[in-house]
Amino acid sequence: MDAMRTTYLEEANDLLSNLERALLALETNANDKSYIEEVFRVMHTLKGNSSMFGLPVIAEFVHDLETIYDKIRLGEMQLSKELLDCTFSCLDHLKIIIHDSDLSNPVNKNNHETLIHQITNFINQKGLSTGKQEQANSEHTLKTYHIYFEPHASIFNNGTNPLFLISELAAMGVSKMIPHFKVPEENQEFASESCFTYWDIYLETEKNDKDLMDVFVFVEDSSKIEITELGSLDLVNNKEFDAFINRGIYKHVKTDLEEIKAFAGKLQELSSGKTETAETVKTTELKSVKKEKVEKTISSIRVSSDKLDELMNLVSELVTTQAGLSLFAANNKITELEVITENVEKLSRRLRDIAFGMTLVPINNMFGRFQRMVRDVSGVLGKEIEFLTEGGETELDKTIIETLTDPLMHILRNSLDHGIERAEEREAKGKSRSGKVVLKAFYSGVFVYIQIVDDGKGIDVDAVRSKAISKGIIKSTDFLSEKEIFDLIFYPGFSTAQKVTDVSGRGVGMDVVKRNITDLKGTILVESKIDEGTTLTIKLPLTLSIIDGLLVVIDHVNYIIPLSVITKCYAVNNKDMMGSFNNLLILDEEQVPFIHLRDEFGYSSMPNAQSQMIVVNNGERKVGISVDTIIGEYQAVVKPLGKYYTKQDFVSGASILGDGTIALVLDTNKLIELFIKKIQTEEKSWQLN
Repeated sequence: MDAMRTTYLEEANDLLSNLERALLALETNANDKSYIEEVFRVMHTLKGNSSMFGLPVIAEFVHDLETIYDKIRLGEMQLSKELLDCTFSCLDHLKIIIHDSDLSNPVNKNNHETLIHQITNFINQKGLSTGKQEQANSEHTLKTYHIYFEPHASIFNNGTNPLFLISELAAMGVSKMIPHFKVPEENQEFASESCFTYWDIYLETEKNDKDLMDVFVFVEDSSKIEITELGSLDLVNNKEFDAFINRGIYKHVKTDLEEIKAFAGKLQELSSGKTETAETVKTTELKSVKKEKVEKTISSIRVSSDKLDELMNLVSELVTTQAGLSLFAANNKITELEVITENVEKLSRRLRDIAFGMTLVPINNMFGRFQRMVRDVSGVLGKEIEFLTEGGETELDKTIIETLTDPLMHILRNSLDHGIERAEEREAKGKSRSGKVVLKAFYSGVFVYIQIVDDGKGIDVDAVRSKAISKGIIKSTDFLSEKEIFDLIFYPGFSTAQKVTDVSGRGVGMDVVKRNITDLKGTILVESKIDEGTTLTIKLPLTLSIIDGLLVVIDHVNYIIPLSVITKCYAVNNKDMMGSFNNLLILDEEQVPFIHLRDEFGYSSMPNAQSQMIVVNNGERKVGISVDTIIGEYQAVVKPLGKYYTKQDFVSGASILGDGTIALVLDTNKLIELFIKKIQTEEKSWQLN
């Protein structure tokens, strides 16, 4: 049952996310019928899903809401802002009660009744009836249906139990079920996991054929379903009818629907006192759905994130083992083994890429939440804001996306509150009344860039600097570039807001943004111009678990530098490095500052006459990092280092090499940042002396 409950919650959450996106799209495209159809379709599926899992409170709630949108799509009711607001409130309520379907929480129960009242008012305004009212009005419209249900043999494979569907039909009225069993063909083996049963069902109910079809909404493509109305007479409890349909049960006689319809018609005539024998009983076949058994090609399946995490862990272990095998083959010079090793390496690399691809999630899943947030916050602030998203198909590691949601939320809230001006202020500046915020994502190399662009008032550099001085963050004599001043907004507790609002202004948030982005091995850049707007660019790696790196050695200790930051490697003489001025070398006719890692890490052994200079990107500049030896490219499975390295943030992790030794993975940006701070500290100390 827990597994079924989990499945329901997963699907319900997906459906509610889809519903939210469809409602937001509908709000800005009210005349686009495709969005109305999408809203209705999602509600209909959620209702059917809730009903199938035995959650009538949710099913009835969605049914009433669905009634409104059914009328809208039929042109019998107009969409309004009030109705959309109510629907969004219902959506929020549904997100809560899928975890409290019995409304055991008094707050949920009270909200539920309030929203039901609002929905009923909307329906009554247009003379519509709720589901309950429909039921009351149809007390005297009982009909008997024949339902032929033949599920596909593989129906169990997708987790569907046909008996649950039968049970749901039985709950709709008075029923009689006649099961049949198919005998496997001569050359066909009996498979216990296959379904060989099908049913003739007779049901007397107040429901119509559409309600009956709703029961089969998830199996209609993989089952043969025929629903035929037999008349308004109570046939299920009629003894003559019962004897007629039972006559061939034990003889495996196939049901002849035409005979049954004719017999039901005669009973109907006798019941109504009619004597005209020539009159054909008028039966209306409301719907006969004939779905041939179609072997559908499954394009996607749902896999729990835990299994994906386990898969990635196993792939990581495989990569590490493969590295050990490669080392063993290289040391023993066995030709056959080297060939096998190369094949294993190719397979493990391919498996790694496939497994990695499975953990990627489209960023669009995250964008949907922000659309709703922008709508609500702009309403609270009384601002007109157009929110656009681009590149939603860009994929990113699911772990990164989960961590990225809060930082983006903080940035957007700040942009809405402090960036976008009010309509009157914008008009006075010659801008459109409506502000614009664009959230975009795109690939560049092995990185994903996410940008938040607004056309608001921009960041006042002088105001930020003055605020930083007043708070003692910097001194009035300090010279900072524009980029360094913008970076002050990420200082804990820093804010230039004149007043605190419910949205932002306490200076809490942007420091968390910077910390979270840094934890993801990413960087954030701020660009802004007064009255033109602000752009925040977040640069992130595609994944954190396995990276392609360059394995290097300093004094017999292994280190790994991510290949993604390396531009070129040079062989340099140590005497040139020692004799350089201000740690600058000329490489390819270009001055490049460098860090002598042997000195920085405190190794005292004698270096070789020649070292390797690895030039890496650090923002817009290039910096050299010297090492003793370059071993070569290496697939590094990055593992966390634990609490002992929490203060060594220039080491982003460690990887186990093929011979079992450890290589530390260097974060070159942090390393360069640390080196610059050290130089600045030494210069200040020198000036004081």
